Amino acid sequence: MNDLQISYRITGQVTEISESDEDLLIEDVVSGNRRTVTVTARRQMRLYEASIRLTHPFSRQDSVLANGYQSWTETREFYRSEHLNNLNRIPAVIENRFHFKAYGSQAFWPFDNSYHLGFDYSYVRGKKPLFIGSFNHKNAYLLIQFLEDEDRIILHSDVSHRLLKAGESFTVFDYMLAEDGAAYFKSYTPRTKKKLFGYTSWYNHYQNINEQLILDALQNADSRFDLFQIDDGFETFVGDWLDIDPVKFPSGLKPIVEKIHEKGMMAGIWLSPFVAENDSRLMREHPDWIARDKNDDFIYAGCNWSGDAALDINNPEAIGYVREVLRHYAALGFDFFKLDFLYAASLRRLHGKTHAETAEFAYGLLREELGDRIILGCGATLSNAFERFDYCRIGPDVSLRFDDVPYMRIFHPERISTKVTLQNTIYRYALDGHMFGNDPDVFLLRDDNIRLSKGQRRSLTVINALFGSLLMTSDDIGAYDKEKKAILEEALRLFREGNVLDCRRKDRSIQITYELQGKQRRLHYEFNRGILREE
Repeated sequence: MNDLQISYRITGQVTEISESDEDLLIEDVVSGNRRTVTVTARRQMRLYEASIRLTHPFSRQDSVLANGYQSWTETREFYRSEHLNNLNRIPAVIENRFHFKAYGSQAFWPFDNSYHLGFDYSYVRGKKPLFIGSFNHKNAYLLIQFLEDEDRIILHSDVSHRLLKAGESFTVFDYMLAEDGAAYFKSYTPRTKKKLFGYTSWYNHYQNINEQLILDALQNADSRFDLFQIDDGFETFVGDWLDIDPVKFPSGLKPIVEKIHEKGMMAGIWLSPFVAENDSRLMREHPDWIARDKNDDFIYAGCNWSGDAALDINNPEAIGYVREVLRHYAALGFDFFKLDFLYAASLRRLHGKTHAETAEFAYGLLREELGDRIILGCGATLSNAFERFDYCRIGPDVSLRFDDVPYMRIFHPERISTKVTLQNTIYRYALDGHMFGNDPDVFLLRDDNIRLSKGQRRSLTVINALFGSLLMTSDDIGAYDKEKKAILEEALRLFREGNVLDCRRKDRSIQITYELQGKQRRLHYEFNRGILREE
């Protein structure tokens, strides 16, 4: 029986095939451990589904990596009995109010607890190790469905509704199978391997910033910082990026940029280019720039601010506005752009294209406009950031408590969570220095305005330093006591000189092996408690 199945629609009729027919030519090429499947339409059609079924013997002790859809999606190794929380049980009235599904893959791929699901790359760790990695992220995401009880893995290509014109060819699958992912990750070349130590205003002040507060924080930032980044709160409303709050920032942002540069640091700015909140002037004046669903309702990217809707990137005027915003902030002298909520660009796809092709267009636009300036992607589909962004967030936002409130833990795989982001930081470490530089988010050692224990704060600091290429904080490090200064010095040494060699799950802890100054060392991280101990 052929393991490949492709279905397509012509004038409403769905046809499923495993080999070429009179409407669709299939080319299935295997070269070594890499397989590429390309289709060519003989008539205009829409692809419907594409899958490949693999047989794999699973043992009870195996774990699988379920790599999440975007930056914030919970990513870790799962045993057979464990499952990623999902939104299936959430009442429709709650979903319609808060739009939780918009944050992740459940906006287009509802999943349940009968299997584990990974995006674009995943692995099985156990008696028969297997790594699966896709090279097709510019065309279609690879969804890797692990069915351990059936000894099966099903590879799905996210091609639903992809329009093919007569004579058009499209790569449906392009992936490799191996015992480990070393060759896969080494096949990519990052834009930079430079590590940056920086300050961001968000995780202490959030939107409650103003000109004086930012200048005071800049004054307190010492010469060890490479970067000083202004986060959300400078604009009047999210989406109105050209409207700087005149009360909070009466002098605008350019004088601050100049002062940052005078201190020898790069100036960073936060923007969320593909969303606008309900209270924004953009929403009032340009509702046609907002993406709409088949019922002509706005498509929301979540429940942030006063409600954040996605821009329609099919609209040339909306795209023109995004370009104008990026040019404006580049002209102000900003060197570093933290671009957030990027998954929103794909909530309404380009006409006739896939989610992956839509993100390729959107993220390509960002790089095109910003040229050689540094881009940190956040809330991004990771594979579209490969070799395009300098840095990319690989976990959700750090929380001032260890995990989110209980009802959010039950169902929300993209929730704000220090617990989750630390696991993501560890399990996505292989991306660092290959696809881009990993951004594990901030470390926080301060005692005020925080509910993390002392041990959890140290774990956050050490793990971020060891696994990341960006080391950021919102603390006033000049106010640290002797103990905190020592932890920071340890972290900076790990950040500059440490090298992770291996990470392995051992029940409820993760064993981390790393090298520092020519010596191998080992840490054990208890992920349910957030405690790190040395062996």
